[in-house]
Amino acid sequence: MAATSRRLEGAAHWQPALRALRAWMGQCRARPRRPGHTTARIAGLLGGALAGASAQAVNLPEDRAEALYHVYDGGGIKASGPALLVRKSMADRVSLSASYYVDAVSNASIDVVTTASPFDERRTEYGLGVDYVYRDSMITLSTSHSKEPDYIADGVSLDLAQDVFGGMTTVNLGFSRGSDKVGRSDTGFFDTARHWRYRLGVTQILTPRWLASLNLEMVSDSGYLGNPYRAAQVFGTLVPERSPRTRSSRAVKVRAVGAIGSGSAVHAEYRYFWDTWDVQAHTAEVGYSRYFGEAWLADTYLRYHTQSSALFYSDNARNETTYVSRNRQLSTFNSIGLGGKVARRLTRVPGEYEIKAHATYEYKRFKYSDFTDLRTGAPYAFNANVFQVYLSATY
Repeated sequence: MAATSRRLEGAAHWQPALRALRAWMGQCRARPRRPGHTTARIAGLLGGALAGASAQAVNLPEDRAEALYHVYDGGGIKASGPALLVRKSMADRVSLSASYYVDAVSNASIDVVTTASPFDERRTEYGLGVDYVYRDSMITLSTSHSKEPDYIADGVSLDLAQDVFGGMTTVNLGFSRGSDKVGRSDTGFFDTARHWRYRLGVTQILTPRWLASLNLEMVSDSGYLGNPYRAAQVFGTLVPERSPRTRSSRAVKVRAVGAIGSGSAVHAEYRYFWDTWDVQAHTAEVGYSRYFGEAWLADTYLRYHTQSSALFYSDNARNETTYVSRNRQLSTFNSIGLGGKVARRLTRVPGEYEIKAHATYEYKRFKYSDFTDLRTGAPYAFNANVFQVYLSATY
C-alpha cells in the first residue's frame, strides 16, 4: 500500500491524551473564590463543590493560567505536545477563556505495521469560551477548531448550570454541535460528519462531606463515520471499511465523592454506554485523595472498562455484508488503568496569587478478545502510558 494510505488508526487511538487534557481543563470550572482554610481543604479534595454550597450565588471560575505538556505512548502510537489555557474574569459576571493544544503523532500501530507504513503528523486545536453568571445560574458558551492532515473538526457548545434548594443541588443542561471534514489525499476522497450531543446532570450535596451526581449524555452522529484509510478483512482479503452513516448512543454515569478525615477523600463512579451499533460498555472507577501537609496533594485511582463488539464488526468476515469493519475500537475488549497525580504549591500570596506544579501518570492495559495480530494470529493486547506535567497559577 502506498505511503500516503497510512491513516488506518484515526484520531480515536491517541484520544486518551486529549481526554486527559479536557479533564485538566475541566478543573477551571466554577469554584469558590477564596474560601476559608478548612473549607478550602475539603474543596480541594472534592473539586470545590462543597465550599461552593456556602455561597449565596454561583461563582465565576477563578482567574488562572496553565501550561501543560502531555505524552501518550502505547500500541505503537506516540502522541505528545503542549497545551495552554488562560482564563480572566470581567465585571464580576463574565469570565473569558482561551486554550491551545497540540498533538505530534507518530503511528506504527498494529493496523499500520500489518497493512501500511508508519507515519508522522500533527494535530492542533484552538478553543474559546465565555462564562456568564446571573444570580444562581451560569451560562457557558464555547467553541473549538482542530486540524490535522485530511481531518478538520469544528464544534460549539452551550451549557447551563443552575443552583436550586439553597445551593444544595445543581442542575446542568448542555448541548454541543460538531461538524467534521474527512478526506483522503491520495484518492481525492472527501466527506463530512455531523455530531449532536445533549447533556443533563444533577449534583446533590448529601452532607457537609459527601456529594453525589447523576449525568446522562445522548449523542447523535450522521455522515461519514468511518476512516477512509482503514481496511476490513473478508475471507482473508483486505477491503475498504464500510460503516453505517448514522449512529445514536446513550451514556449514564453515577458518581459519589466524600471527605474522610480532615485531609483525605474517596470517590467511586460507574458509567454505562450503549448505542444503535449494538456496542455496550461498562466503566467503573475508584479513587483516593490525600493532603500531605499544607503544600502537597496526591491522588490515585483504578479504572476498569469492558466493551462488546458492534453488529458489523468482524476480525475476518465470512459473509459479504452491507457494512463491515475491523476497527478494533468496535471489537470486544477490556482495559484496566492505574493512575496517580501529585500537586505541590510552589508559592502563595493570600488574596493575590498562587502557583502550583502538577504531575500525572496513568498506566493502561488493553486486551482484545476478537481482534487478532495478523502477524501471529493471536489475540492482540498492548500497554499504554500517559504522562502530564503542568504549572497552574491563580490570580
